[in-house]
Amino acid sequence: MATGTDSAAPCGGENEPVTDVRTTLERLREGARRAVRDAGLPSGPPLRPTRRARQFDGLVALVLGIATVYYAIDNVGVVVVRTITPGVEHVVPRPSGPGGLAFMVTLAALASGALALRRRYPLAVLCVVTVATLATPQSVLRLTFYAFVVAVYSAVVYSPYRVAALGALPVSVVLVGTSANSVTPIVPTEHIALLILVPMAVTAVGLRTWKLRTDEGRTRLSALEHEQAEALRRAVEHERARIARELHDVVTHNVSVMIIQAGAARKIMGTSPEQAGEALLAVEAGGRAAMTELRHVMGLLTMADEGEAAGGGADLADPAELAPQPGLDQLETLVGRVRDTGLPVDLTVTGAPRPLPPGLELAAYRVVQEALTNTVKHASGASAAVTVEYGPERLRVEVTDTGGDPGAGAPAGNGRGLIGLRERLAVHDGTLNTGRRLTGGYRLEALIPLETP
Repeated sequence: MATGTDSAAPCGGENEPVTDVRTTLERLREGARRAVRDAGLPSGPPLRPTRRARQFDGLVALVLGIATVYYAIDNVGVVVVRTITPGVEHVVPRPSGPGGLAFMVTLAALASGALALRRRYPLAVLCVVTVATLATPQSVLRLTFYAFVVAVYSAVVYSPYRVAALGALPVSVVLVGTSANSVTPIVPTEHIALLILVPMAVTAVGLRTWKLRTDEGRTRLSALEHEQAEALRRAVEHERARIARELHDVVTHNVSVMIIQAGAARKIMGTSPEQAGEALLAVEAGGRAAMTELRHVMGLLTMADEGEAAGGGADLADPAELAPQPGLDQLETLVGRVRDTGLPVDLTVTGAPRPLPPGLELAAYRVVQEALTNTVKHASGASAAVTVEYGPERLRVEVTDTGGDPGAGAPAGNGRGLIGLRERLAVHDGTLNTGRRLTGGYRLEALIPLETP
């Protein structure tokens, strides 16, 4: 039993290299099959040449065809004598007679004419020109060689089948290269310098063009980055202005009401403690309202970050923090808080109320809030009237007061409230009209276009 076990181990060890060899061969075969399969797959969409490109290719084919046909006619039946070594002459006959001329003209026309389709079917053109070049006698290889050079370039540049093009290119070059001989060179000796200088010049021009385009691209990228930075800066400034408007509307109104209530409570504390207590309750209510609106405004700025940090803890937030922004349906509450300061306010709503976009309702609400706040601060002892008119095409909000004496907070005004209102209304294509009334007091009117119901 031990012997059988020992003999089995070498067998397993000898089979391992065989398995590795088979695995390697399978990988090679799979790679070869994949390469063959990919050769037939395009690496991009086929080129759709423009009309100007087709005209240029047709012109190239025509010019090259005329030149090669003329070469065929001029060299038919010519006997070329080449001396390679002293005392040794090589006689190279060329096709002669009508048949030879027809043969050379056919090859020239076929190789040159195919170039008219070099952008649309580059691989097919390369195959046709290669066959024509291989069929050309060695003594007149110039007949099709130049068309072959153009076909090779076109296959590399324009063919969507990159693998097939790169595979066919060396095969065609080797076949054509081995078909020439040293007795009748394809390129005349006096043109060798041109074959060196012309590619160098073309390469230099290409490099210069590439450098210029790179510099232009770098300049455009720098300009784009500058524009993006400027747009970001403007967006940040716009957002700061929006937040400042929101905080101004929230804080100014509630704090002004609280100042009026606190002043009234201080004056009647000794004579009417009960009324002073009611005024202090109004101060407390105003403070709570201010804190609720401030939490809502700040929550709009930090809700996303806090929600991510808490892992969904925003579901447990205070309902007051998640309340929507105030709208026209809360005007009665707003007017009630102002009435508690001792300012008589009449609220009139005309037309059929209908749902409006939240941003538009908030803008209209802020108009009333800012106007009543200014009345409390600048027209102590006056009375105010608020009118909201739902029209078919616009919403009109008007706030008027009868005029009075400046309050305690009047010197602190800087006009930012009205500027913020105009900016709010401009978002909705609305306008704000303000000014003193002929009968005394102040009038503020906002007109906001509405969509036709």
